[in-house]
Amino acid sequence: MYQPRFTINNSILTNISQVEAARAIINAAPLVPAYEKQFRAEAIAKVVHYATKLEGNDLSFEQVAKVIEGKELSGFDRDVQEVLNYRRVIKYLDELLALHQEKLPLPGEKVSPDEKMQAGDVSFSYSELMLKRIYQLVVEKIIPETQGQDYRRAQVVLENTRTGQVVFRPPPFMEVPYLIKSFLSWLNSEKIKELHPVIQAGITHYILVAIHPFIEGNGRTARAFSSLVLMVESYDIRGLFALEEYFDRNASDYYHSLQSVSSQPAPLAEQDLTSWLEFFTQALALELQKIKGKVERLSSDLRLKQKLGGKQLPLTERQIKLIEYMRQFGGLRIADARELFPMISQDTVWRDLKKLIEEKIVLKKGSTKGAYYTLV
Repeated sequence: MYQPRFTINNSILTNISQVEAARAIINAAPLVPAYEKQFRAEAIAKVVHYATKLEGNDLSFEQVAKVIEGKELSGFDRDVQEVLNYRRVIKYLDELLALHQEKLPLPGEKVSPDEKMQAGDVSFSYSELMLKRIYQLVVEKIIPETQGQDYRRAQVVLENTRTGQVVFRPPPFMEVPYLIKSFLSWLNSEKIKELHPVIQAGITHYILVAIHPFIEGNGRTARAFSSLVLMVESYDIRGLFALEEYFDRNASDYYHSLQSVSSQPAPLAEQDLTSWLEFFTQALALELQKIKGKVERLSSDLRLKQKLGGKQLPLTERQIKLIEYMRQFGGLRIADARELFPMISQDTVWRDLKKLIEEKIVLKKGSTKGAYYTLV
Protein backbone atom coordinates (compact mmCIF):
# COMPACT_ATOMS: atom_id res chain seq x y z
CA MET A 1 0.00 0.00 0.00
CA TYR A 2 1.27 3.47 -0.91
CA GLN A 3 2.53 5.61 1.99
CA PRO A 4 3.10 9.29 1.14
CA ARG A 5 6.22 11.05 2.39
CA PHE A 6 6.04 14.67 3.48
CA THR A 7 6.72 16.98 6.41
CA ILE A 8 4.04 19.13 8.05
CA ASN A 9 6.03 22.35 8.36
CA ASN A 10 5.04 25.80 9.64
CA SER A 11 3.97 26.95 6.18
CA ILE A 12 1.52 24.06 5.75
CA LEU A 13 0.22 24.45 9.31
CA THR A 14 -0.39 28.16 8.74
CA ASN A 15 -2.22 27.50 5.48
CA ILE A 16 -4.46 24.86 7.04
CA SER A 17 -5.26 27.09 10.02
CA GLN A 18 -6.32 29.81 7.55
CA VAL A 19 -8.49 27.30 5.69
CA GLU A 20 -10.19 26.30 8.94
CA ALA A 21 -10.71 29.91 10.06
CA ALA A 22 -12.21 30.92 6.72
CA ARG A 23 -14.39 27.79 6.56
CA ALA A 24 -15.76 28.44 10.05
CA ILE A 25 -16.73 32.02 9.17
CA ILE A 26 -18.36 30.95 5.88
CA ASN A 27 -20.36 28.22 7.65
CA ALA A 28 -21.57 30.59 10.36
CA ALA A 29 -22.35 33.63 8.19
CA PRO A 30 -26.01 34.61 7.67
CA LEU A 31 -25.38 35.50 4.00
CA VAL A 32 -23.41 33.08 1.85
CA PRO A 33 -22.70 32.72 -1.87
CA ALA A 34 -24.88 30.10 -3.54
CA TYR A 35 -23.05 26.78 -3.55
CA GLU A 36 -22.24 25.13 -6.89
CA LYS A 37 -24.38 22.12 -6.00
CA GLN A 38 -27.40 24.40 -6.51
CA PHE A 39 -26.33 24.56 -10.15
CA ARG A 40 -25.85 28.29 -10.36
CA ALA A 41 -24.79 28.85 -13.95
CA GLU A 42 -22.06 31.36 -13.17
CA ALA A 43 -20.48 29.08 -10.55
CA ILE A 44 -20.36 26.09 -12.87
CA ALA A 45 -19.00 28.19 -15.74
CA LYS A 46 -16.09 29.40 -13.58
CA VAL A 47 -15.08 25.87 -12.56
CA VAL A 48 -15.39 24.49 -16.10
CA HIS A 49 -13.64 27.47 -17.70
CA TYR A 50 -10.48 27.36 -15.59
CA ALA A 51 -10.33 23.56 -15.47
CA THR A 52 -10.21 23.37 -19.28
CA LYS A 53 -8.22 26.61 -19.79
CA LEU A 54 -5.33 25.05 -17.87
CA GLU A 55 -5.13 22.39 -20.59
CA GLY A 56 -5.09 24.90 -23.47
CA ASN A 57 -8.79 25.46 -24.12
CA ASP A 58 -9.19 28.76 -26.01
CA LEU A 59 -12.78 29.60 -25.08
CA SER A 60 -13.34 32.73 -23.01
CA PHE A 61 -15.35 32.68 -19.81
CA GLU A 62 -18.32 34.20 -21.64
CA GLN A 63 -18.14 31.55 -24.36
CA VAL A 64 -17.96 28.75 -21.78
CA ALA A 65 -21.07 30.15 -20.09
CA LYS A 66 -22.90 30.13 -23.41
CA VAL A 67 -21.91 26.52 -24.12
CA ILE A 68 -23.16 25.43 -20.71
CA GLU A 69 -26.44 27.23 -21.38
CA GLY A 70 -26.83 25.13 -24.55
CA LYS A 71 -25.91 27.80 -27.09
CA GLU A 72 -23.90 26.83 -30.17
CA LEU A 73 -20.45 28.17 -31.05
CA SER A 74 -18.92 27.66 -34.47
CA GLY A 75 -15.26 26.95 -35.16
CA PHE A 76 -14.42 25.60 -31.68
CA ASP A 77 -15.49 21.97 -31.96
CA ARG A 78 -12.82 20.43 -29.70
CA ASP A 79 -12.90 23.29 -27.20
CA VAL A 80 -16.70 23.10 -26.97
CA GLN A 81 -16.55 19.33 -26.47
CA GLU A 82 -14.00 19.74 -23.65
CA VAL A 83 -16.35 22.18 -21.90
CA LEU A 84 -19.36 19.89 -22.29
CA ASN A 85 -17.31 16.98 -21.01
CA TYR A 86 -16.10 18.74 -17.88
CA ARG A 87 -19.60 19.93 -17.12
CA ARG A 88 -20.60 16.25 -17.12
CA VAL A 89 -17.67 15.47 -14.82
CA ILE A 90 -18.99 17.98 -12.26
CA LYS A 91 -22.45 16.44 -12.49
CA TYR A 92 -20.94 12.98 -11.96
CA LEU A 93 -19.10 14.13 -8.82
CA ASP A 94 -22.35 15.51 -7.44
CA GLU A 95 -24.07 12.19 -8.19
CA LEU A 96 -21.37 10.27 -6.32
CA LEU A 97 -21.71 12.51 -3.29
CA ALA A 98 -25.51 12.17 -3.38
CA LEU A 99 -25.23 8.36 -3.43
CA HIS A 100 -22.96 8.48 -0.40
CA GLN A 101 -25.21 10.86 1.52
CA GLU A 102 -28.26 8.73 0.75
CA LYS A 103 -26.37 5.58 1.80
CA LEU A 104 -26.75 3.97 -1.62
CA PRO A 105 -24.14 1.69 -3.27
CA LEU A 106 -21.15 3.45 -4.80
CA PRO A 107 -19.48 2.36 -8.08
CA GLY A 108 -16.99 -0.41 -7.35
CA GLU A 109 -17.96 -0.71 -3.69
CA LYS A 110 -17.36 -4.27 -2.49
CA VAL A 111 -19.31 -3.94 0.77
CA SER A 112 -22.98 -3.03 0.80
CA PRO A 113 -24.03 0.22 2.53
CA ASP A 114 -26.05 -1.83 5.07
CA GLU A 115 -22.98 -3.88 6.01
CA LYS A 116 -20.93 -0.69 6.34
CA MET A 117 -23.50 0.91 8.62
CA GLN A 118 -23.70 -2.21 10.79
CA ALA A 119 -19.94 -2.03 11.17
CA GLY A 120 -20.20 1.65 12.07
CA ASP A 121 -18.32 2.65 8.93
CA VAL A 122 -19.61 5.76 7.12
CA SER A 123 -16.50 6.35 5.02
CA PHE A 124 -16.59 6.96 1.29
CA SER A 125 -15.13 4.15 -0.85
CA TYR A 126 -13.01 5.47 -3.73
CA SER A 127 -12.72 3.03 -6.64
CA GLU A 128 -11.00 2.49 -9.98
CA LEU A 129 -14.44 2.57 -11.59
CA MET A 130 -14.90 6.17 -10.41
CA LEU A 131 -11.46 7.18 -11.64
CA LYS A 132 -11.99 5.58 -15.05
CA ARG A 133 -15.46 7.07 -15.39
CA ILE A 134 -14.14 10.57 -14.73
CA TYR A 135 -11.47 9.97 -17.38
CA GLN A 136 -14.04 8.65 -19.87
CA LEU A 137 -16.16 11.76 -19.38
CA VAL A 138 -13.12 14.05 -19.77
CA VAL A 139 -12.05 12.57 -23.15
CA GLU A 140 -15.42 11.58 -24.61
CA LYS A 141 -15.57 12.37 -28.37
CA ILE A 142 -12.05 13.88 -28.14
CA ILE A 143 -9.92 10.77 -28.58
CA PRO A 144 -10.80 7.41 -30.23
CA GLU A 145 -13.22 5.44 -28.07
CA THR A 146 -10.80 2.51 -27.84
CA GLN A 147 -8.25 4.78 -26.09
CA GLY A 148 -10.77 6.35 -23.73
CA GLN A 149 -11.76 3.30 -21.72
CA ASP A 150 -8.74 2.12 -19.74
CA TYR A 151 -5.23 2.92 -18.56
CA ARG A 152 -2.56 3.82 -21.08
CA ARG A 153 -0.74 0.97 -22.80
CA ALA A 154 2.28 2.94 -23.98
CA GLN A 155 5.13 4.89 -22.44
CA VAL A 156 4.72 8.66 -22.67
CA VAL A 157 6.88 11.67 -21.83
CA LEU A 158 6.06 15.35 -21.42
CA GLU A 159 8.32 17.80 -23.24
CA ASN A 160 8.93 21.51 -23.05
CA THR A 161 7.20 22.76 -26.21
CA ARG A 162 9.87 25.42 -26.78
CA THR A 163 13.05 23.46 -26.09
CA GLY A 164 11.95 19.88 -26.73
CA GLN A 165 13.50 18.89 -23.40
CA VAL A 166 11.79 16.06 -21.52
CA VAL A 167 10.41 17.61 -18.31
CA PHE A 168 8.44 14.64 -16.99
CA ARG A 169 8.68 10.91 -17.53
CA PRO A 170 5.82 9.06 -15.79
CA PRO A 171 6.13 5.43 -14.63
CA PRO A 172 6.12 2.64 -17.26
CA PHE A 173 2.60 1.77 -18.37
CA MET A 174 2.94 -1.78 -17.01
CA GLU A 175 3.14 -0.33 -13.48
CA VAL A 176 0.04 1.84 -13.74
CA PRO A 177 -2.60 -0.71 -12.55
CA TYR A 178 -0.48 -1.65 -9.54
CA LEU A 179 0.28 1.99 -8.64
CA ILE A 180 -3.40 2.97 -8.84
CA LYS A 181 -4.47 0.02 -6.68
CA SER A 182 -1.76 0.85 -4.15
CA PHE A 183 -2.81 4.49 -4.03
CA LEU A 184 -6.55 3.73 -3.66
CA SER A 185 -5.79 1.25 -0.88
CA TRP A 186 -4.14 4.10 1.01
CA LEU A 187 -6.98 6.54 0.19
CA ASN A 188 -9.54 4.05 1.55
CA SER A 189 -7.49 3.04 4.59
CA GLU A 190 -8.16 3.86 8.23
CA LYS A 191 -4.74 5.52 8.47
CA ILE A 192 -5.77 8.34 6.15
CA LYS A 193 -8.25 9.59 8.76
CA GLU A 194 -5.25 10.88 10.71
CA LEU A 195 -4.58 13.39 7.90
CA HIS A 196 -6.39 16.68 7.36
CA PRO A 197 -8.76 16.51 4.32
CA VAL A 198 -6.79 19.23 2.52
CA ILE A 199 -3.62 17.13 2.81
CA GLN A 200 -5.55 14.10 1.52
CA ALA A 201 -6.75 16.08 -1.50
CA GLY A 202 -3.32 17.54 -2.21
CA ILE A 203 -1.67 14.11 -2.17
CA THR A 204 -4.45 12.74 -4.41
CA HIS A 205 -3.88 15.55 -6.90
CA TYR A 206 -0.14 14.97 -7.13
CA ILE A 207 -0.17 11.15 -7.22
CA LEU A 208 -2.69 10.95 -10.06
CA VAL A 209 -0.73 13.53 -12.06
CA ALA A 210 2.51 11.65 -11.36
CA ILE A 211 1.18 8.20 -12.26
CA HIS A 212 -0.28 9.73 -15.42
CA PRO A 213 -2.55 6.69 -15.84
CA PHE A 214 -4.24 7.71 -19.09
CA ILE A 215 -3.22 8.61 -22.60
CA GLU A 216 -4.77 12.09 -22.34
CA GLY A 217 -6.75 14.25 -19.90
CA ASN A 218 -4.67 13.37 -16.83
CA GLY A 219 -4.62 16.91 -15.42
CA ARG A 220 -8.39 17.35 -15.55
CA THR A 221 -8.95 13.84 -14.19
CA ALA A 222 -6.55 14.40 -11.28
CA ARG A 223 -8.06 17.78 -10.36
CA ALA A 224 -11.59 16.36 -10.51
CA PHE A 225 -10.72 13.37 -8.32
CA SER A 226 -8.96 15.67 -5.86
CA SER A 227 -12.10 17.84 -5.75
CA LEU A 228 -14.13 14.73 -4.98
CA VAL A 229 -12.00 14.17 -1.86
CA LEU A 230 -12.69 17.74 -0.71
CA MET A 231 -16.42 17.32 -1.39
CA VAL A 232 -16.65 14.06 0.55
CA GLU A 233 -14.88 15.65 3.52
CA SER A 234 -17.14 18.76 3.43
CA TYR A 235 -14.42 21.04 2.10
CA ASP A 236 -16.29 21.69 -1.15
CA ILE A 237 -14.54 24.51 -3.01
CA ARG A 238 -16.60 24.46 -6.20
CA GLY A 239 -18.94 27.35 -5.39
CA LEU A 240 -18.52 30.90 -6.57
CA PHE A 241 -14.76 30.38 -6.49
CA ALA A 242 -12.60 27.63 -7.97
CA LEU A 243 -9.23 26.25 -7.02
CA GLU A 244 -8.68 25.79 -10.76
CA GLU A 245 -8.81 29.58 -11.10
CA TYR A 246 -5.86 29.95 -8.74
CA PHE A 247 -3.92 27.25 -10.60
CA ASP A 248 -4.55 28.98 -13.93
CA ARG A 249 -3.60 32.45 -12.71
CA ASN A 250 -0.45 31.03 -11.14
CA ALA A 251 0.20 28.42 -13.83
CA SER A 252 3.98 28.76 -13.75
CA ASP A 253 4.11 28.16 -9.98
CA TYR A 254 1.53 25.37 -10.27
CA TYR A 255 3.54 23.36 -12.79
CA HIS A 256 6.84 24.19 -11.11
CA SER A 257 5.51 22.84 -7.78
CA LEU A 258 4.44 19.59 -9.42
CA GLN A 259 7.77 19.31 -11.22
CA SER A 260 9.77 20.03 -8.06
CA VAL A 261 8.51 16.68 -6.76
CA SER A 262 8.39 14.67 -9.99
CA SER A 263 11.99 15.62 -10.83
CA GLN A 264 13.31 13.99 -7.66
CA PRO A 265 15.52 10.98 -8.48
CA ALA A 266 13.63 8.81 -5.98
CA PRO A 267 10.86 6.38 -7.09
CA LEU A 268 7.27 7.63 -6.82
CA ALA A 269 6.67 5.98 -3.43
CA GLU A 270 9.74 7.69 -1.95
CA GLN A 271 9.26 11.21 -3.31
CA ASP A 272 8.94 14.00 -0.76
CA LEU A 273 5.65 15.85 -1.38
CA THR A 274 6.28 18.70 1.07
CA SER A 275 6.91 21.49 -1.47
CA TRP A 276 3.81 20.55 -3.48
CA LEU A 277 1.63 20.44 -0.34
CA GLU A 278 2.87 23.90 0.61
CA PHE A 279 1.63 25.21 -2.74
CA PHE A 280 -1.65 23.28 -2.66
CA THR A 281 -2.62 24.30 0.88
CA GLN A 282 -1.67 27.91 0.13
CA ALA A 283 -3.87 27.90 -2.97
CA LEU A 284 -6.88 26.71 -1.02
CA ALA A 285 -6.20 29.07 1.87
CA LEU A 286 -6.04 32.09 -0.44
CA GLU A 287 -9.19 31.12 -2.33
CA LEU A 288 -11.13 30.61 0.89
CA GLN A 289 -9.77 33.90 2.25
CA LYS A 290 -11.30 35.63 -0.79
CA ILE A 291 -14.72 34.13 -0.19
CA LYS A 292 -14.43 34.75 3.55
CA GLY A 293 -13.86 38.44 2.88
CA LYS A 294 -16.88 38.55 0.63
CA VAL A 295 -19.05 36.80 3.22
CA GLU A 296 -17.84 39.12 5.98
CA ARG A 297 -18.71 42.19 3.91
CA LEU A 298 -22.15 40.79 3.22
CA SER A 299 -22.75 39.80 6.82
CA SER A 300 -21.29 42.79 8.65
CA ASP A 301 -24.72 43.50 10.16
CA LEU A 302 -24.87 41.05 13.10
CA ARG A 303 -28.66 41.42 13.24
CA LEU A 304 -29.02 39.78 9.84
CA LYS A 305 -28.91 36.29 11.27
CA GLN A 306 -31.76 37.14 13.63
CA LYS A 307 -33.76 38.68 10.78
CA LEU A 308 -33.30 35.50 8.77
CA GLY A 309 -34.42 33.31 11.67
CA GLY A 310 -30.93 31.90 12.20
CA LYS A 311 -30.74 30.36 8.72
CA GLN A 312 -28.28 31.09 5.93
CA LEU A 313 -29.36 32.82 2.74
CA PRO A 314 -27.54 31.61 -0.40
CA LEU A 315 -26.82 34.40 -2.91
CA THR A 316 -25.80 34.36 -6.54
CA GLU A 317 -22.80 36.29 -7.85
CA ARG A 318 -25.10 39.02 -9.21
CA GLN A 319 -26.99 39.39 -5.92
CA ILE A 320 -23.68 39.72 -4.08
CA LYS A 321 -22.59 42.51 -6.44
CA LEU A 322 -25.91 44.30 -6.02
CA ILE A 323 -25.56 44.25 -2.22
CA GLU A 324 -21.92 45.38 -2.36
CA TYR A 325 -22.92 48.29 -4.66
CA MET A 326 -25.69 49.38 -2.27
CA ARG A 327 -23.34 49.10 0.69
CA GLN A 328 -20.76 51.30 -1.09
CA PHE A 329 -23.09 53.95 -2.58
CA GLY A 330 -26.06 53.80 -0.22
CA GLY A 331 -28.43 52.37 -2.82
CA LEU A 332 -29.02 51.94 -6.54
CA ARG A 333 -31.55 52.34 -9.33
CA ILE A 334 -32.30 49.89 -12.13
CA ALA A 335 -30.11 51.98 -14.45
CA ASP A 336 -27.17 51.48 -12.08
CA ALA A 337 -27.80 47.75 -12.02
CA ARG A 338 -27.87 47.63 -15.83
CA GLU A 339 -24.44 49.28 -15.90
CA LEU A 340 -23.18 46.63 -13.48
CA PHE A 341 -24.54 43.85 -15.73
CA PRO A 342 -24.66 45.12 -19.34
CA MET A 343 -25.12 41.58 -20.71
CA ILE A 344 -28.06 40.78 -18.41
CA SER A 345 -31.69 41.68 -19.18
CA GLN A 346 -33.62 44.14 -17.02
CA ASP A 347 -36.09 41.40 -16.08
CA THR A 348 -33.27 39.25 -14.73
CA VAL A 349 -31.92 42.15 -12.64
CA TRP A 350 -35.41 42.79 -11.32
CA ARG A 351 -35.82 39.13 -10.30
CA ASP A 352 -32.55 39.36 -8.32
CA LEU A 353 -33.75 42.50 -6.54
CA LYS A 354 -37.18 40.98 -5.90
CA LYS A 355 -35.53 37.98 -4.22
CA LEU A 356 -33.55 40.30 -1.93
CA ILE A 357 -36.71 42.30 -1.14
CA GLU A 358 -38.64 39.12 -0.27
CA GLU A 359 -35.83 38.07 2.08
CA LYS A 360 -36.02 41.51 3.75
CA ILE A 361 -32.41 42.32 2.83
CA VAL A 362 -33.28 45.14 0.41
CA LEU A 363 -35.95 47.85 0.63
CA LYS A 364 -37.65 49.36 -2.44
CA LYS A 365 -38.47 53.06 -2.32
CA GLY A 366 -40.63 54.87 -4.88
CA SER A 367 -42.46 53.79 -8.03
CA THR A 368 -41.26 51.00 -10.34
CA LYS A 369 -39.61 53.20 -13.00
CA GLY A 370 -37.92 55.57 -10.58
CA ALA A 371 -37.52 53.11 -7.72
CA TYR A 372 -34.49 53.34 -5.48
CA TYR A 373 -33.21 50.21 -3.72
CA THR A 374 -31.35 50.29 -0.42
CA LEU A 375 -30.20 47.79 2.18
CA VAL A 376 -32.65 47.38 5.05
